[in-house]
Amino acid sequence: MPRQPGLKLDNALHPDWLVPDWPAPAGVRAVFTTRAGGVSALPFDSLNLGDHVGDLPASVAANRAVLRRATGTNQAVFMNQVHGARVQLLDPSSADGQPADACVTVHRKLACTVMVADCLPVLLATQDGEVVAAAHAGWRGLAGCGDPRGSGVIESVYESFSALAHAGYAQVAIKKIAWMGPCIGPSAFEVGAEVKLAFESVQPEAARFFVPVGPGKYLANLPGLARLRLEALGITQVYGNDGSAPWCTVGNPSRFFSHRRDAGLPGNGFATTGRMAACIWLDD
Repeated sequence: MPRQPGLKLDNALHPDWLVPDWPAPAGVRAVFTTRAGGVSALPFDSLNLGDHVGDLPASVAANRAVLRRATGTNQAVFMNQVHGARVQLLDPSSADGQPADACVTVHRKLACTVMVADCLPVLLATQDGEVVAAAHAGWRGLAGCGDPRGSGVIESVYESFSALAHAGYAQVAIKKIAWMGPCIGPSAFEVGAEVKLAFESVQPEAARFFVPVGPGKYLANLPGLARLRLEALGITQVYGNDGSAPWCTVGNPSRFFSHRRDAGLPGNGFATTGRMAACIWLDD
């Protein structure tokens, strides 16, 4: 299979996994897993990392061990993602299963991890290489549904970075870079008028990322909407997903899990599709 655009190779990781090609500082490492490299049977074949989708617990545990060994981290913390905007600050005592959709850490060998199967993973790092973060950005979390200001998960991560700056990590407030991984693409993500309104009510310019396809129906460009949010916060160095076909989880079934594509297949249950992971960590 041809290499994904905007990616580089890392011999320590599975050759099918995606390694961001971005100007991360020394010591910052990241990866996005694909379906390849695990032990799960159909329909979770093979590297399913989600423990909430009906896969065998032993298979999920084995797959997570594969990820930990490949990254060389001491721990990859998996959250209970609820499509919200809560951020968890990770330390070596952090346990799996905390209700949050983003995580931040200043500790080395501790992987900030988000699971996805159509939602957009956003990885961030400070240019001094002292702080990293991962965010799970579905449309609800990205738009800040439920927040009167429309402040979503990316804004919450930004606020967490600012809090760390006040705690002595001065570079956090200066410059950050971001990488966006695969997600449901602009040609596959059909949404209703309420989704368009949720974004436009905060940023009117978001209208250009919605293409009408019928009465009250639109095709939404999720990576474009995320890039707009990042740029509004002054994060202009954004790499990775440009909305083109190779980045679409729906359109690449041999490589990516997709909830929207797979959950409705005959014989599949509501949540019967695996989960990939985007990880970022501070190496030694």
